[in-house]
Amino acid sequence: MKFLEKYLHKMEPHFIKGGKYEKWNPLFETMATFAFTPKLVTNKGSHIRDGVDLKRTMMTVILALIPCLIFGIYNTGHWEMAVSEANRNLPYFDAMGAKFLTGLGIVMPVVIVSYGVGLGIEFLFGMIRGHSLHEGFLVSGMLIPLTMPADVPLWMVGLATAFAVIIGKEIFGGTGMNVVNIALTARAFLFFAYPTSMSGDKVWMSGLGDKMATNPESVDGFSGATALGDLASFMSDKATVAGEVVQSNVAVQNFTGEYTAWESFMGMIPGSIGETSTMACLIGALVLVFTGVGSLRIILSFFAGGFIMGLLLNVIGGNPYLDLPAYYHLIIGGFAFGAIFMATDPVTASQTATGKIIYGFLGGFLAIMIRVLNPAYPEGVFLAILFMNIMAPIIDHYIVQGNINRRLKRLKTV
Repeated sequence: MKFLEKYLHKMEPHFIKGGKYEKWNPLFETMATFAFTPKLVTNKGSHIRDGVDLKRTMMTVILALIPCLIFGIYNTGHWEMAVSEANRNLPYFDAMGAKFLTGLGIVMPVVIVSYGVGLGIEFLFGMIRGHSLHEGFLVSGMLIPLTMPADVPLWMVGLATAFAVIIGKEIFGGTGMNVVNIALTARAFLFFAYPTSMSGDKVWMSGLGDKMATNPESVDGFSGATALGDLASFMSDKATVAGEVVQSNVAVQNFTGEYTAWESFMGMIPGSIGETSTMACLIGALVLVFTGVGSLRIILSFFAGGFIMGLLLNVIGGNPYLDLPAYYHLIIGGFAFGAIFMATDPVTASQTATGKIIYGFLGGFLAIMIRVLNPAYPEGVFLAILFMNIMAPIIDHYIVQGNINRRLKRLKTV
């Protein structure tokens, strides 16, 4: 490795301004700094906190995402095999190797397309602007696949990635300049442009839509819906007894019986590739918080906001959504994934200490509000975070202005 590092430094004069391969400097600099610490670094000064550069910070986030990726691959493989009539009653943790390989064949093409399109566009912009490849997409390229349903067409992944990188980031100036989270921008684009491929009952289990179209009897008993989608169906398909609607708590009991708290927490349910397992998300949260990359204030306040909103809705009651135990909202859907990996985006989140608490709390609060009060769209996490991305600068402005005003008052009394 030392030999390779010396060789790269030796080749560097050919790629700098005036060198033989000057136009390829963005690519050379990107590869060299990705593999090794840059030759020119700052080692003193009042603003130096540690020796971690941006690429290594991004790699820490990717490391934190690995549990979600691994579990997502396995979960995708399980539901792909479960759709087959021969494997209908196969226990969740049986045939683990076969399930993982099956899921790997479904998930990895999505990851490859995401990185291929995103990095290709970033390289193109780097060549045009004369800078190295931006580091931010190292994380976004992994987040985008993990927020997608297993059956999403690959061309849609590529289109959404291109839209998010160009419209969501590059037109604002690149990494660190984007207003909203890039991965959520990709998901929002697909949801509103191709809603049938991002919602409904056929997209959460790979191959289910094709099997339902060709041989409906072979998949009888599989709704294909996520836990939130099934809760919506419990709500819309209210049975009647003697002309009266069955009580809401019966529907809640049916739902919690089908999706137990343990299964929901572990992620053994249909859903987006990397979002179903709260357990995997919490492992990632430990990595982010321990390394100082993720904000504990945002994570805890996001969960607190969602839980308090759930309790308030329980007080109102009256339908399955309102009566669902508040803690269930924290372990189903993409709530935990959004709180840990999306809301904590250092570019689009609040920057002040108090602002992070307000930002996180309102994000979790709004996520459950949208989820419950709009049953037509039972997953409100990404909309809530995108809205709070827009509000983050305003929150920070008033926090900073409040601090200035308090200091001015203290100064006047001296």
